[in-house]
Amino acid sequence: MKAGLHRREVVASLLEDRRNLLVVAGLGSTAWDITAAGDSDLSFPTWGAMGQAAMIGLGLALAQPRRRVLVVTGDGEMLMGLGALATIGVQRPANLSIVVIDNERYGETGMQATHTAHGVDLAAVAKACGFGVSRTLGKKAEVLKLRNDIHRRAGPIFAAIKVIDEKLPLVLPPHDGVMLKDRLRRALRRPRCRKPTRSPNPREG
Repeated sequence: MKAGLHRREVVASLLEDRRNLLVVAGLGSTAWDITAAGDSDLSFPTWGAMGQAAMIGLGLALAQPRRRVLVVTGDGEMLMGLGALATIGVQRPANLSIVVIDNERYGETGMQATHTAHGVDLAAVAKACGFGVSRTLGKKAEVLKLRNDIHRRAGPIFAAIKVIDEKLPLVLPPHDGVMLKDRLRRALRRPRCRKPTRSPNPREG
């Protein structure tokens, strides 16, 4: 599938009107993407946790079964954590969605090609692991339908979204991992979350 979508537009669309959606981002580009879309107390961007985003999302989904949980991660990060898909497929949390922003590149180490550039099909892997919904997307209309599924359809849901391999300005979330953890815990105790806010410096780097 030829990529034609822009990652920041895709992530902003997925997080539009997110309400109480819990969002975990893989390290690097997807953490910048969710922050560019609007920081939130209910977001948990990871630092230095390559391959762990899906498992963190699974933990949240199991601990918070009445809340919807979305993991937004990259193809390189997901390839390192493929075992997570098998565990999620066995646990079958109905409130969990995994979205891979797939530019077929390792964005943090020089844009080397990942295995998805050579035919590895992450959606097929997720389907084989037991995900009830698993597909590869490349059109805006498909992204809009996915956003609706994330909020309404029983999971676990997996989607790999093919995007252009572009380098973008960094939009950094807070660096303090303990603060991010505590912020999320406090937000989970509140009945309603604060509306996401735009980053004051979209070119911080």
